[in-house]
Amino acid sequence: MGRTEYYNDPKAPKANTLIPANNLLVVDDNGAILLQRRRDTGQWALPGGAQDIGETAAQCAMRECLEETGIIAEITGFLGVYTNPNHIVAYTDGEIRQQYENTYIGRPVGG
Repeated sequence: MGRTEYYNDPKAPKANTLIPANNLLVVDDNGAILLQRRRDTGQWALPGGAQDIGETAAQCAMRECLEETGIIAEITGFLGVYTNPNHIVAYTDGEIRQQYENTYIGRPVGG
């Protein structure tokens, strides 16, 4: 499924969903940051994604990190909540999301 991102674009489509997403900023002992290249846009990003029913936001961030990078990480802190009604992500299936993300800080412990 493809996606298009809009930032402060008056021509952006109107959002029809708001789904919590959670990211994990993984930093190793040398200060290196773990990034992944998105398959749908080719952009570099923190590992993260949509939260599933029945999991906490922190569990989601760790699960997404493992799924997307193969790295097992633990949470060491909380960076912040990022939400902007002018950041819209339109998917090819018709879903149009308003951006909402929690970002945690973590460290690699395996993988």
